[in-house]
Amino acid sequence: MELERYIRAIPDFPRPGILFRDITPLLGEPGAFRAALDRLTDYARAAGPGAIVGIESRGFLFGAPIADRLGLPFVPIRKEGKLPAARLTVEYALEYGESRLDIHQDAVAPGTAAFIVDDVLATGGTALAAAKLVELLGANVAGMGFLIELEGLGGRLRLGAYRVETLLRFTEG
Repeated sequence: MELERYIRAIPDFPRPGILFRDITPLLGEPGAFRAALDRLTDYARAAGPGAIVGIESRGFLFGAPIADRLGLPFVPIRKEGKLPAARLTVEYALEYGESRLDIHQDAVAPGTAAFIVDDVLATGGTALAAAKLVELLGANVAGMGFLIELEGLGGRLRLGAYRVETLLRFTEG
């Protein structure tokens, strides 16, 4: 299935000069969504994880069904202040500022292989922060899977220490 048909390009969103890749048409087409999940699940299975980690918020849309399909725990990484129990926090740089991500301190047991899932790989900053959180818990990153890679932004290079799989690649940044 040609998944790129289900990704809508929206110019000048969220600000002028940005070409936003909208995944909602893919989510709205059950066959396309299923095909994307099938391929991401295959990548995750090949990495041999003991847990699937999803990055808020669209990483949840892909990560939770992958975890279910593989019979593995799903671990949410959330934006700062959204997790109720004891947690670890990592700060990371965004294109236009800084942000923070949290993980529960008991989310992944030490030594567990975790596969990190998100919708888009752009600069790699968010994924790198997620990997750091997993590693702070004593777990390891078995790999990462993304629906879309924006090649012009250098995320894959920044994540060079990790196995990175993407379904779709777009050259503009």
